[in-house]
Amino acid sequence: MADQSTQTSWDPLALAEQLQNIAKQSQVLMQRFVSNQTDPTKFGMGDTSTLGFDFADLMTKMSADPTAVAKAQIDLVNDNLAVWQKSAERMFNLRAPETDKPKDKRFKHPDWTENAVFHFVKESYLVAAKSILSTVRDVKGMDEAAARKVDFYTRQFVDALSPSNFIATNPEVLTATLESGGQNLLRGLANLLSDLSRGDGRLSIKMTDMKAFRLGENIATTPGKIIYQNNLMQLIQYAPSTREVRRQPLLIIPPWINKFYVLDLQPRNSLIKWAVDQGHTVFVISWVNPDEKLAEKGFEDYMLEGPIAALDAVERVTGERRVNAVGYCLGGTLLASTAAYLAAKNDDRLASATYFVTLVDFTEVGDMAVFIDNEQLASLERRMHDQGYLDA
Repeated sequence: MADQSTQTSWDPLALAEQLQNIAKQSQVLMQRFVSNQTDPTKFGMGDTSTLGFDFADLMTKMSADPTAVAKAQIDLVNDNLAVWQKSAERMFNLRAPETDKPKDKRFKHPDWTENAVFHFVKESYLVAAKSILSTVRDVKGMDEAAARKVDFYTRQFVDALSPSNFIATNPEVLTATLESGGQNLLRGLANLLSDLSRGDGRLSIKMTDMKAFRLGENIATTPGKIIYQNNLMQLIQYAPSTREVRRQPLLIIPPWINKFYVLDLQPRNSLIKWAVDQGHTVFVISWVNPDEKLAEKGFEDYMLEGPIAALDAVERVTGERRVNAVGYCLGGTLLASTAAYLAAKNDDRLASATYFVTLVDFTEVGDMAVFIDNEQLASLERRMHDQGYLDA
């Protein structure tokens, strides 16, 4: 039963007919995709990890001390009773719909609040999610790394089960399906198949419109030229925009798993242009896309052929020995290592070092730790050894 306040008119017959048409068209798309696949092994999931053992350890600890499970079950029953009570009161017009702005962005559509059915679905999911997560987090005695991994993947599982992810329980998707005759679902399926094709059978999600960027117009717009290059990078010097420039040059080191132009999209949001306009003589490292020819290169090579080589080139071009350096993300980690290396050699060429979103202390790395345990690092190393590099 829906609240009278809802503005959506649901026609089950129309929706069923549209879903039937979508199923027929989806079958055609899927057959077309499968016919283009020549290697069925490409759908493999790749290397396995110790995740199964971690969850087995979780179940063992739960069995040894069921207190956390019992507490979570009691809380779940009480929370579900509260949801049922609120829903019953709304259905009999004894309680007004909530007016607070939803904190969870997944449920920002008005029907999650105004429609009694969708409100019940949402609240039931939220109390179940809370129960599952609290059960896992309250288990005592697990290894810290294993507990972190179990918690992370449990969150992924719980989030995947959100009613907002399913057509039949997402009012926003249902409305769009009715309004478009199901074309929204077909477009989504076409995008999915396109992502699978791009990854040769593995899901390779396109993060942006590859036709949206035009060099020199809305990406890499600040004028400059390459003044030095080696096997790992090119060094760009930007043209001055002021009559006078500061004495000490500015060297920017971006991450090599990203590109320098993230700092130079277009004039209104370009850090590089801003720095040039402040009178800095700006140099930026542009890293090469690695291939198997660079298989023997390591972190030390990136330091010596990256910032160290860049410092040498900057001095040759400007005559200035001391440089202000900026490190961005992994480029900042490299800059910190370079600063330590130079200090050990009593080399004072770094006048200052500034870090953007840089991780230097790896003691607490957050969710990233889930992907860099010994087993997964060994798997990555095997893949890099076989291919010579780690692709996107």
